[in-house]
Amino acid sequence: QVQLVESGGGLVQAGDSLRLSCAASGRTFSNYAMGWFRQAPGKEREVVAVISWTSSVTYYADSVKGRFTISRDNAKNTVYLQMNSLRPEDTAVYYCAAGASCPSLRNGGTPFWGQGTQVTVSS
Repeated sequence: QVQLVESGGGLVQAGDSLRLSCAASGRTFSNYAMGWFRQAPGKEREVVAVISWTSSVTYYADSVKGRFTISRDNAKNTVYLQMNSLRPEDTAVYYCAAGASCPSLRNGGTPFWGQGTQVTVSS
């Protein structure tokens, strides 16, 4: 089992930045690919970014490329999502997830999810 706890969400204005953090506990954090997903009201959950356990592989949704950066610190059992140039359409609940591999995690195929943190971007 892996337990995941997100933090760092909040209410910001368009153009602002936020950094989300996800602290992991349980099984060895460095064995897992990690990812961020989001779900806006009335929409399906979508993948935002994924990072391999060595940080050598990353994936970003087209909608966030160039604005968001995923990173991880295996010594701290934490994964981050730096979000710059935020837009109102980025408003959603953001979830952290851990998975066996980047490809499987991109498809949301994992039982390990955090509880989510709300990000609201006002125009």
